[in-house]
Amino acid sequence: MINEWKPRMSLWRSSCNIDRRKSIADEQISGADVVVIGAGLAGVLTAYMLNNLGIDVIIIEANAIGSGVTQNTTAKITSQHDIIYQKLIKDFDYEKAKQYAVANEWAIKNYRNLIEELGIDCDLVDTPAYLFTINEEQVDRIREEAKAAKSLELAAEFLEDIKQGEWGLPFDAKAALRFDNQARFHPLKFLKAISGGLRKYENTRALDVEYKDDGTSVIITDKGNLKANLVVFATHYPFINVPGYYFARVHQERAYLMAFPQAQNVGGIYLGIDEKGYTFRNHNDYLIFGGESHRTGENQEGGRYDSLRQALQKWYPNLSEELAWSAQDCVTIDLVPYIGRYAGSHPNWFVATGFRKWGMTHSMVSAAIISTMIAKKALYPEINEFFNLGNEDESIYSPQRFNVTASAKNLWDDVKTISKALLKEMFDIPEDTFHEIEKGHGGIVEYEGEKIGAYRDEEGNLYIVDTRCKHMGCQLAWNPDELTWECPCHGSRFDFRGNLITGPATKDLDKM
Repeated sequence: MINEWKPRMSLWRSSCNIDRRKSIADEQISGADVVVIGAGLAGVLTAYMLNNLGIDVIIIEANAIGSGVTQNTTAKITSQHDIIYQKLIKDFDYEKAKQYAVANEWAIKNYRNLIEELGIDCDLVDTPAYLFTINEEQVDRIREEAKAAKSLELAAEFLEDIKQGEWGLPFDAKAALRFDNQARFHPLKFLKAISGGLRKYENTRALDVEYKDDGTSVIITDKGNLKANLVVFATHYPFINVPGYYFARVHQERAYLMAFPQAQNVGGIYLGIDEKGYTFRNHNDYLIFGGESHRTGENQEGGRYDSLRQALQKWYPNLSEELAWSAQDCVTIDLVPYIGRYAGSHPNWFVATGFRKWGMTHSMVSAAIISTMIAKKALYPEINEFFNLGNEDESIYSPQRFNVTASAKNLWDDVKTISKALLKEMFDIPEDTFHEIEKGHGGIVEYEGEKIGAYRDEEGNLYIVDTRCKHMGCQLAWNPDELTWECPCHGSRFDFRGNLITGPATKDLDKM
């Protein structure tokens, strides 16, 4: 019986409990010098670095600490980010590709340093990271990525014709790229420890932020307003549309993961570059296996978990599934995160978004860059030469590399028009009617001339919602694997009752 939507439990959440915190209303908090919105890894690390500098900083979180992307990640601490370095050299240049490589290598080292310095028990394990393919057609891509990585002085080695038994996975590979000196850990154990001394407030959803003429801001939340001199948006997906226009240059993707206990050690962290893109890694005696990525809002057929089960059964027929969950990732147009000033017109706002699947190292990089910009002094010698104060627009991560011209207002008007058109013209009217929605199923139906979303639980109860996304009005789609309504435009998600799960939307769906 399912009459209340509950998020699937990840391995990290099932093995780490973080005490809940009060809201700003409970504590009667009025503001701070810096307000960080979002208590995932990026937000907490940024607040941690600022707090260590003696800066007055608080974190607000709509739900619970680490309840978003951080609790669902694969938690690979690596500078190997799929096929990326050959693209960076081509699309940017060698120097900017070098910035990216050095920043992520530094992030790995800084995790080790922090964990050792603070004595954090978070299951940190040093391990190699592998990209691999089982298709001959993909070998040259890996070979070229190896050349690009080596040219950037990364510890990379190209491997060809790998036979089962020569590495940790139970099948042959046509080629692989190994990065040495990478790591994996338990992200929530780390987050729990690093956030211990910080001022943080949960159950406080930011609804809007007003930028004042004097450069200060007012954060409007569902628990009252906060004043801040500086604001850091660490919300995974920026929810303020203007300025910044992130809705036009970031989309979201979902992937599916499973954990199997009593599994063999695969001896590394792995990502396939083939169509399925399977990922493998261990945590203690668990094997974490995943894949089946798709753009959020494009899984109407479902069956992603079943597909993963069938794939793993071929290689590990004796493993028994214990947990299954999904993760969501922001992806920018050029695959490089936006880290820095939110917009040129709002110099006291900062943003970190678009980490793709590589949020562990990019959370650390974000914290370093943003804390350096706020402190206005060089803090991290190993990366200072690449992220010089006063030359922030020269950073590969600069959000200002996307220049919105004087026609931005027209762009905004066009997007609003397109969003409305999506509802009226781009979706075929479904033939389903309410009586055709079976128990345990959902979908978009036409009722009295309107498109609405319907889900019928196992007891036959019907839940009806308006499927226009509360962010920008796009038509939502049903995800049968998660029992959620999801936005294919910008990735907002709602449960079958219409309650908001994750933004950029900030309000629940209208219920009928």
